[in-house]
Amino acid sequence: MRQSKHNVAPMSIEILYGLIGFAFVSSITPGPNNLMLMASGANFGFWRTVPHMLGIALGFTLMVFLVGLGLAQIFDAYPVLHDVLKIMSVVYMTWLAWKIANAAPPGDGEASGTPMTFLQAAAFQWVNPKAWAMALTAVTVYSFGPSLWAVAAVAGTFGLVNGPAVSSWTLLGTQLRRVLTNPLRLRVFNWTMAALLMASLYPALFAA
Repeated sequence: MRQSKHNVAPMSIEILYGLIGFAFVSSITPGPNNLMLMASGANFGFWRTVPHMLGIALGFTLMVFLVGLGLAQIFDAYPVLHDVLKIMSVVYMTWLAWKIANAAPPGDGEASGTPMTFLQAAAFQWVNPKAWAMALTAVTVYSFGPSLWAVAAVAGTFGLVNGPAVSSWTLLGTQLRRVLTNPLRLRVFNWTMAALLMASLYPALFAA
């Protein structure tokens, strides 16, 4: 009976360091989540973007956990779901890009735009191609066994690193807010962020 307790080896220090490094680099590099956080920070400020940040961090942690439990096998069994996901990603991110491009200037009130909510940000992870790539890589490369504990360890580690990493983009946006008081500069910034958001789809959706 005691031997069954050792069927799953603990995560080694080397694997943990590798996972932390991968989580940090993949979380802090440009992608749909970070571009939207920077735009939100610039348009709505840091505190109004907090639910958006929490939705990303907790929503992605849950995503990694569910993918590790076997959700990815469903996509392998039904390849058509990959095409459905691509279509949903393009449609939803086009709508988000339009919202960013037409966001209200700072101080104009909330009539023409509001920050993304916690639930919206959490749900967005499921149509975010970069999030899928990160989750699949994390589970495939760094999970040290097919157990609930192994999957939870990977998801938890990623969640702890992801939150602070993505919040730095919101802080960057709030700093840019100081120089975006001019309506023309703000419009150029928002349309640039919208274009970059759409461009971020290319590597995940169209690369070989």
